[in-house]
Amino acid sequence: MKDTDKEHEGGRGRTGTRKSDKDQSWIPKIIKKRVCTTFIEDCFSNGALCQCGGVSETHGSIATRDYFGAAIVSQWDSSQHSSEYPTDAYGELEFAGAGSRHSHFLRLSCDTPPQIVYTLMTAHWGLPSPNLVVSVVGGEGREKVKTWVREVLRQGLVRAAQSTGAWIVTGGLREGVSHCVGEAVRDHAAAASSLSQKKVIAVGVAPWGLVHNRQRLINARGSFPARYYVQNTSHDSCSLDSNYQAFLLVDDGSVGRRGGEMAFWAKMEDYISHQRTGIWGSGSIDVPVLCMLISGEAAMLERVDLSLKKATPWLVLNGSGPAADLICELLDALSAMPMIPTSPPPEGEGSESPSAELRDRARERVRRHFTAEADLEKLVDRALSIYQNRDLITVFHGEQEGPDDFDTVLLKALVRASKRVSSDASEYTEELKLAVAWNRVDIAKSELFNGDIQWRYEDLEDSMTDALINDKPQFVRLFTENGLNILHYLTYRRLEGLYRSLSDSSLAYTLLQRRLTERQGLAESLPTVPCSPDSPSPLKSPISGPSSAKELSLYEVSRLLWDILGDVCEPFYYSLLGLDQSTSTRRAMKHMNKLLLGECPYKEQSCLSPWASLFIWAVLQNRSEMAVYFWEMAGESVHSALAGCRMLRELSKLESETETKLSMNVLAQKFENLAHDVFSECYQSSENRSFTLLIRKSPVWGGATCLQMATAADARLFFSHDGVQSLLSQIWWGDMERSTEVWKLVLTFFLPPLIYTNLITFREQEEEEGKSEEVTHGRDTDSLDGGDATVFPLADIMQTEEDAEEYAALRAKLKGASNPKRPFVLMRWREFWFAPVTSFLGNVLMYFLFLALFAYILLVDFKPPPPHGPSTLEFVLYFWVFTLVCEEFRQTFFVGSNTIYQRMNLYIQDMWNKCDITAISLFALGTCCRMFPWSYEFGRAVLAVDYMVFTLRLIHIFAIHKQLGPKIIIVGNMMKDIFFFLFFLAVWLMAYGVANQVLLYSYDPRPNWIFRRVFYRPYLHIFGQIPIHEMDADKLEEGRECTNNATLIEAGAEPCISTYANWLVVILLVIYLLVTNILLVNLLIAMFSHTFSKVQEHSDTYWKFQRYNLIMEYHSKPCLAPPFIIISHLHLFIKRQIRKIPSTKIKHFVLEIRGKQARKLNMWEAIQKENILSAQNKRERESDSERLKHTSVKMDSVLKQMAEIRDHDRRLRMLETKLEYCSSALSWMVDALSQSNLIKPTRPPPTLRDLTPLSPTN
Repeated sequence: MKDTDKEHEGGRGRTGTRKSDKDQSWIPKIIKKRVCTTFIEDCFSNGALCQCGGVSETHGSIATRDYFGAAIVSQWDSSQHSSEYPTDAYGELEFAGAGSRHSHFLRLSCDTPPQIVYTLMTAHWGLPSPNLVVSVVGGEGREKVKTWVREVLRQGLVRAAQSTGAWIVTGGLREGVSHCVGEAVRDHAAAASSLSQKKVIAVGVAPWGLVHNRQRLINARGSFPARYYVQNTSHDSCSLDSNYQAFLLVDDGSVGRRGGEMAFWAKMEDYISHQRTGIWGSGSIDVPVLCMLISGEAAMLERVDLSLKKATPWLVLNGSGPAADLICELLDALSAMPMIPTSPPPEGEGSESPSAELRDRARERVRRHFTAEADLEKLVDRALSIYQNRDLITVFHGEQEGPDDFDTVLLKALVRASKRVSSDASEYTEELKLAVAWNRVDIAKSELFNGDIQWRYEDLEDSMTDALINDKPQFVRLFTENGLNILHYLTYRRLEGLYRSLSDSSLAYTLLQRRLTERQGLAESLPTVPCSPDSPSPLKSPISGPSSAKELSLYEVSRLLWDILGDVCEPFYYSLLGLDQSTSTRRAMKHMNKLLLGECPYKEQSCLSPWASLFIWAVLQNRSEMAVYFWEMAGESVHSALAGCRMLRELSKLESETETKLSMNVLAQKFENLAHDVFSECYQSSENRSFTLLIRKSPVWGGATCLQMATAADARLFFSHDGVQSLLSQIWWGDMERSTEVWKLVLTFFLPPLIYTNLITFREQEEEEGKSEEVTHGRDTDSLDGGDATVFPLADIMQTEEDAEEYAALRAKLKGASNPKRPFVLMRWREFWFAPVTSFLGNVLMYFLFLALFAYILLVDFKPPPPHGPSTLEFVLYFWVFTLVCEEFRQTFFVGSNTIYQRMNLYIQDMWNKCDITAISLFALGTCCRMFPWSYEFGRAVLAVDYMVFTLRLIHIFAIHKQLGPKIIIVGNMMKDIFFFLFFLAVWLMAYGVANQVLLYSYDPRPNWIFRRVFYRPYLHIFGQIPIHEMDADKLEEGRECTNNATLIEAGAEPCISTYANWLVVILLVIYLLVTNILLVNLLIAMFSHTFSKVQEHSDTYWKFQRYNLIMEYHSKPCLAPPFIIISHLHLFIKRQIRKIPSTKIKHFVLEIRGKQARKLNMWEAIQKENILSAQNKRERESDSERLKHTSVKMDSVLKQMAEIRDHDRRLRMLETKLEYCSSALSWMVDALSQSNLIKPTRPPPTLRDLTPLSPTN
């Protein structure tokens, strides 16, 4: 007993290594330890020890004695004879030789409130909140654990803990059952993935005075970590097990005694059983707590009785040891006796006393298992008290049931307890809540949703909320398939509650809180009241933190979605909240503050698009499996997948954690692939319907089209699909055949009468006939997956210069006119000039003419300032640029349906628009400067540079070319590599240039020459221009005029070259050329090669994406090119501003369909999506991994049957042995009686017949 504590010195133990980031100095101020302060002599130690187990030297006082020397106090009590002091043992524990993983430990008094300890474990130690707590008691000391018990712990308990997210609480020592649990956790951690390791939490609750080598844990300032050595322990001490994540070392002041931790252990279980499961306690049930009894001595009956009185359920392993076997025999033997109360009576009422016969039977069984116990009657009382709460006890017959059924036994044991505590709750509902809390969808399917139970909506509502908040998509799918109506379930109030349940570590939570803070800052003077104070909220907010989180509304969600999705769609939930898109942010926040102070009628409404709303909610949290399931259930599959891709890619730009950013990008790519696959299936089914799918406005996604959403999401793979490119090509060529040669277009452009010849083939008449046939076929069949029942003419989509109404009226007049030539002339004229390809050709040709005119003026006809200039051609150039400015002004302020600020922001984001602004600004600056004699040359230089900018604009024009387009993308990516090369080159240039200047010239203060020799000359060295006669002393020119006079040098004279250390100049030149010409240049080539190989693989995809933007641009342009575009501008001004004719030009590629046509299109798209999903599921089922999985399940079933066969064989052999014994005994009795004279036989003894079947005779 030499290792007792020096309790009063405040922990004079070893000073552990402390980390500055582990400051937990507050722990001793709250958590205490217990020290025995009164020495009460232990009569069995001859006065050397106290009854607490400590020696007399460690005690401050001795118990009071009477006049005869006998102690007045004869029984030691922890609460009376020990005192509390600040704890001196806490921190982290490092086991020598057990790896780098640290465990947490804490020495605490047995009277410590459990809520403090639970908060410390979850909030500060980082242990995940449990979905289940299993306390394993019994099997202490050196008692040998049976083999089948080890298998139950290894295959049953730890597997159930992993699948349910449970805490396993044991003694935490390297002995008995605790050691077996530790080994099982270790084996599981070695075989399982890193994700599942976090779910198996083993906690040790041990008496402080029993822990071996505990002195190494003492450090008043905490140990981070304390190094713990596990050695061969003596018979009265135990070491801590290295496989546990946390240790609670309960101190009752005793040393070397067991049982001091039991009271705190029971209080801890009771406290945890009143906490909620899930994130921040967002689950629908309290944390289930189950005690598991293995073997156990007589003292364990008191522990069982104490927990049962607190309604804690117990699972008893029959056949594991004395205490467990006693309880199992009591339940079996006394069940046939007269009934006694099965639940504790109310306070103040006496309990019904058991009958004498019942007590006798209980006494008989207690005596059989505990023959050496002195206080037999007390044990009998404990046994009968346990029997009174038999409804909380479940017996597990390990040798018969096996470890595979252990998780189901746990579930049923807890269900029995929940049913007993809550008598009005349905057994199936409680079992379902436990299955959801454990995320055991397999148990739910096999036990609860097998068709025997008719579930109602009310039964599934709470569990559905639990499954949504705690990310359990399999349960969400299960509930939806078994009676839960999502339209009734998802109200806007519940949707707001789901957004309030976001984890505070998620990016979406942070973004929502920012917008909530902005709105609250505007309403500081307004009191915060609930929307409906009289009506209870159907969804409690799981957030227990700041109250601002509870005030989150759909307005913050709408603002977040608008920021993420951009201007591609209208704001979500604005019409529901009574807001308009044009409403300013400040007015909208004021409106929301007033709305939330009222009754908020919108909250009780059902969500119009529940699956889409849940899809957005899941995507914002980056929940992959749940988001994919909601996408499967939502309509408009292609659009929803592209929207999810857009949101995830925008969120990944804001995410700071690398792992989360990577998972977001992976999920975004998955949604893009889904959109591509579904559209591919649609395109194969019906080409015209798939085109309609791309350009129809989505009422769910704010009026956006698939093409607009794909552009915002940067979905290049989607744009590379042949169906999308086919639509773009069809729009690009208009009503002309796509096989038309370019030379025919150019010739017709300069000779317009050729339009009316057969030089260019138009496809209008042929397609009109085909369309009428398709419409007739669609009306006749009205099929969903057959012919195209809804066809939309391309001419109704392609309106650019004229609106739809004018064009339709014109077509009607042309068709009804008596003169057939007039409609032909007008129609053919429009079909040629209004095609985007014609507009593109006109702009290219006129732009070349503009560059030629610009170059001619700069080279030949650039006149002096007024009054001698400018020339007439230069004025033509000014007017030409003015028309370009008008077109840029039109693109900025008159294209799109957004606000002016949004249009300007969208315009400036395009790189080529920035190039246009730069070119026009330089032209304006150069034109202004050339008008004045003092700035004439400067203006001429600016215009020369401006010509380069205008010429570079040709790169964008040629991006439409199939061969040049991908190469332009490769060049653009290589420009990024050049910047990195220039950075390294600049470093070497400066290093070599400064050193070379210093070594060659001792003094030269001229700034222009310094810049030239430091930067310009070393740059020319790279290309071989090396002036050796100015650098090498042996090759200096004779007769060169130079001076070393500083005054003359400052006046402009040439300084002389210094010959000192000239050898160093040559060496530096060699090194510089070696690094730049060989190292850096080859590095640049390698970077170019890598970029080319990387981009070349996807260059076609990138080009197809850029092609859409170019087609969009020229689709919106007027048919006339600058400078004649001014005519189109005047025409548009008259139509829009004077005649007030609305324009459809801003609705690029947009088609709005409603009613029956929209429903048919959605149904057809859903069918194609189902085909894709069915094909994917079939491929997964036929994959090697799934086949191996099915084979593994079958092998497990075969092995289980083989085990049963072996058990039956063993039982048959035992039966044969007993029968053989009985036969021998009967034979002996027959022989004895036949030789005895007591009985005179009346007939001879029977003979044994041979039962061997006779062999068949031939």
